[in-house]
Amino acid sequence: MKQTLQLKLSQHLALTPQLQQSIRLLQLSTLELNQEIEQFLQENPLLERVEPGDDGAAFAPPADLLTQTTTPEAPPERDDTPPGPEGDEPGWGSELPMGHGNNRDPDDDSDAGDIQAAATSLRDHLLTQMALTQVSARERALVAFLVEALDEDGYLTQSLEDLLDLLPEDFGGDREEQLEELQIALRHLQHFDPAGIGARNPRECLELQLLARPDCPAKELARTLVRDHLDQLAARDFIRIKKALNCSDDELRDAQALILTLNPRPGAQYAALDTRYIVPDVVVRKLRGQWLASLNGEAMPRLRINRLYANILRQNRGSSLAGHLQEAKWLIKNVQQRFDTILRVTQAIVDRQRAFFDHGEVAMRPLTLREIADTVGLHESTISRVTTQKYLASPRGIFELKYFFGSHVATDSGGAASSTAIRALIKQLVGAENGKKPLSDSRLAEILGEQGIVVARRTVAKYRESLNIPPVNLRKTL
Repeated sequence: MKQTLQLKLSQHLALTPQLQQSIRLLQLSTLELNQEIEQFLQENPLLERVEPGDDGAAFAPPADLLTQTTTPEAPPERDDTPPGPEGDEPGWGSELPMGHGNNRDPDDDSDAGDIQAAATSLRDHLLTQMALTQVSARERALVAFLVEALDEDGYLTQSLEDLLDLLPEDFGGDREEQLEELQIALRHLQHFDPAGIGARNPRECLELQLLARPDCPAKELARTLVRDHLDQLAARDFIRIKKALNCSDDELRDAQALILTLNPRPGAQYAALDTRYIVPDVVVRKLRGQWLASLNGEAMPRLRINRLYANILRQNRGSSLAGHLQEAKWLIKNVQQRFDTILRVTQAIVDRQRAFFDHGEVAMRPLTLREIADTVGLHESTISRVTTQKYLASPRGIFELKYFFGSHVATDSGGAASSTAIRALIKQLVGAENGKKPLSDSRLAEILGEQGIVVARRTVAKYRESLNIPPVNLRKTL
């Protein structure tokens, strides 16, 4: 084959490092953004965070970083930053003007999200009670062994026979003696607080709690229900229960009310909670009759270029810090652009969902990513990134921006209703129903049809399940 050289022209799309960083920062949540910024702060000596109380405003910010993109309804944010000293070049010691309005005490180093009461674990709670029990050292060891075998709800999920195989070989005694001792240790454990601890199943858990309750007229019937008719009670088969136990409606109602006061997961109250705090990126308020979005200063990091290193670089133009300076400027600009984009998208959402902020979920209108993308002049993929893990705070609560997008259902008038609004209507109808004659899915579909919303029974069932509303037979009361 003959080898030849050819010259070919072609076009292709290349993402610059600055654009790649901008896209990555846009899809990060507030927590992830701060983690990313912390990494930049450790790697780039020219970049620093402005702490509360720092006089970082003494340096003139570059004009291109101060440009705020606002909606027509929103007034431009006031910039109280005094002008920099004469002769300062743009970008030297410049600060990203974020976080204004933070009234927190600068001397307070505590993080409100990290202040939590020291929780006592279920294991510690039970072992403390065991230490106050007058039993032999061998029995203490067996009770502690059972405590370690409990799950987070306080149940003993393994059988005693299986637990015997886990005992140390030098524990002593034959298998029958060990099994008897383990049964005694389990009875000790089941007398500890909280009541119901150490049960092998929900039926035993509820019965243990009833045994610990003071005597009352409904106690014995409640024990019988838990022991022999728990499945029928869960299915609300009251006719069969009354026939089997020969009890009246009032007696069955009192016993059921007593059972409902019990806790089927007694150990859950001591489980470690993984509390996650949401910091909203945007705050929505009603001003002069209009709903306006504004950035939350608490969620916005304040960044600037370090003055000391900037002066060194100014005096030594060929310094190796020049690359760090460019990276710091890119980050400051991209972080500002991220929040500007979030604000623009949020205001576009608020403009289309004004009825929701005025009247609640029942007034939610259908909304698609394409509609917002066309409004703000961005691609749908960008809108998807902006609305994922970004939150707004409003008088109606804190919502992820994704919450305001939903499918639509046709109406008799030829319009469309949001699936969120339909869920809210179903929730209202179920909440106002007669407990003795709850509304079936078919009846709910008929009622929605009477209001002009065309929806199938299976769609109502799907929405009902998404709201964690039980089916009609489980909502029936005596």
